[in-house]
Amino acid sequence: MSFASARLRWIKVHDAAVANVAASQRQIDGDPAMPQITTLAELAPMTQMTTRDGTVLTVRAAFSEDEGVLADFFDKVSPEDRRFRFLTAIGHLEHAQLQPLTHVDHWRTESFVAFDATTGEIVASAMLACDPRMQTGEIAVSVRSDYRGRGVGWTMLDLLAAEADRRGLERVISIEDRDNHAAIELEREKGFEAHGLDGDPHLVLLEKRFA
Repeated sequence: MSFASARLRWIKVHDAAVANVAASQRQIDGDPAMPQITTLAELAPMTQMTTRDGTVLTVRAAFSEDEGVLADFFDKVSPEDRRFRFLTAIGHLEHAQLQPLTHVDHWRTESFVAFDATTGEIVASAMLACDPRMQTGEIAVSVRSDYRGRGVGWTMLDLLAAEADRRGLERVISIEDRDNHAAIELEREKGFEAHGLDGDPHLVLLEKRFA
């Protein structure tokens, strides 16, 4: 799909979302003909995906009202995995760290939250951040500790690759700590090639190009 056609598709989706927000405002204003929905998260389309072990996920874009549940989610991500995600040691995430995950434009940058369809709890967070020319997208994935090894990370990488391709990107990259062997191996299995990162021997850049 070309960038122009992908952009046109996004405009149509955006216009539909604006219409949904207008409908939501009618709901908030008490229009008795409209069911009561009060948040963008409730209006967001959900995608259902199944991991390799059969876990069913429902995935949607993240919004500002997700800040609290994302903070709770990252408390359930291991300290090592939080360090790998943010490339620095970090404890409980505060507003400054969470805002880039919940305030995005939903085109050049998109943040996803994945829920276990059975429990309704967030089990993964994923992000796609594109450069201004919409050629390269950087990706990142975090998985709740007790859901590791169940194919959740694999499934979220599939989602990010599909979203990058839909936007017409030429490639996606991931910057990983060299000690993050699990993520590096997973991304290699998904077709990423590893390269050294100039200026930092502790990091590795993984790249996947689209035909």
